[in-house]
Amino acid sequence: MHFDFDSKQRREILETVFEKLEKYYCTTKDLRTNPDLNISKIRALVKTADLVNGVKPDEAIHHVTKGLETYSVHTPHPKYFGLFNPRSNYAGIIADLITATYNPQLAAWSHAPFAVEVEEFIIREFTSKFGYEDKSADGVFTTGGAEANLTAILCALNNKYSDFAKDGLFGVGEKPVILCSEEAHHSIQKAAKAIGLGYNLVKSIPVTDELKLDTKILQQGLSNLDTSVYSPLMIIGTAGTTGTGTIDDLNQLNTICKDHNIWFHVDAAYGGGAILSKALKYRLEGIEKSDSITFDAHKWMSVPMGTSIFLTSKNDILGKTFRTTTEYMPKEADRLTITEPFAHSIQWSRRFAGLKIYLSLLFYGWKTYEQTINHQAKMGQYLKNQLIENGWLIKNDTDLPVVCFTKADFETDANFTKEVMSKILAKGKSWLSVYPIKGVPTFRACITNYNTTEKEINELVHELNEELSAYA
Repeated sequence: MHFDFDSKQRREILETVFEKLEKYYCTTKDLRTNPDLNISKIRALVKTADLVNGVKPDEAIHHVTKGLETYSVHTPHPKYFGLFNPRSNYAGIIADLITATYNPQLAAWSHAPFAVEVEEFIIREFTSKFGYEDKSADGVFTTGGAEANLTAILCALNNKYSDFAKDGLFGVGEKPVILCSEEAHHSIQKAAKAIGLGYNLVKSIPVTDELKLDTKILQQGLSNLDTSVYSPLMIIGTAGTTGTGTIDDLNQLNTICKDHNIWFHVDAAYGGGAILSKALKYRLEGIEKSDSITFDAHKWMSVPMGTSIFLTSKNDILGKTFRTTTEYMPKEADRLTITEPFAHSIQWSRRFAGLKIYLSLLFYGWKTYEQTINHQAKMGQYLKNQLIENGWLIKNDTDLPVVCFTKADFETDANFTKEVMSKILAKGKSWLSVYPIKGVPTFRACITNYNTTEKEINELVHELNEELSAYA
């Protein structure tokens, strides 16, 4: 069997795939939101495949799609109210297909000049939207927010220590400290471990009653830092915390960073999408003063995983952090005014992730994105209103469509959220999660799907009320 198949076979395979994917795309709402997590059955299904001789393409496609349909949390479902995992828009899906077929290698500019220039163009679009000055800004696509946050820490280290690229942590006298909210994403601790700093040098600052990083405690911590041992490396503000959708006071954090000459990074992996809405972008005031930003397009922009961006207001720092020379990389572009991607990123071989955004913008435009984000924010407010009308207590305060809630009568009942959640997930009609706020377990629902309407929200609230009655 030839890897390429012939033209007739390829068409038949694509038709088989399209038929199954189109059915899934059209009928996702009719499926259970979550699977039966029977690990024995799942592993047995995976192992039934004949990997020695292979099977017919239609059998292989059926095997994979059936497995995904039966054993997945269906994040494209309009009643998936979970983490920041959206339904993929169709342009993004087509972009992944195009990229897989052309398979451009974005390590070297000369190998994929169109693809590299598309990503450069998209980076410039975002640096402008976030308020960076065009001539001083830079950025790069990453595999996810974790890589973008890791890149931010590496850039902060290379900015603070001139010989860090050469000597690493062995050339650093004092211990660099990262300061962030206790609500910050745990990819920060993970990055500190990977780099060799260790997570003990990530200092988690308590939050205020509004769940924002407490800048008074932050300033006290900086004042009390033993500078003979420690040196503040960076402060990370979060624009849209994973748990509650809270946006830290970015202006105040910027002032503190400038006063102490500290790198200011904003993790806007989720909340950064608000920059595309005239009605919401004011909530990100101060982000334009940051040294760097993490933004995940595969969250609020509804493109397939993983499509993230690292942006910086310092146009020399990515090169300083990642530049290297080789004899084997292509030299065709040496005389051109370009930046070689492999010298600009953690990654070397790299996929054309930026096409998922570029093609989406070609299909829909920025205006449609603004409408979509405003719709989801409106649905978040509708969910809050319906919960309040039905006697539920809202525990967070954000304009982003993330709602944390409970019942006042059961705030001290540790089993309440656990049992109600278990019943809802068992029925498979909706998916949401539990998140603790100030030690109190709350239900957490996020509008992640652009197809979620008042109908799905009303059904969720009805389910919650039914389980509440059964529990009480």
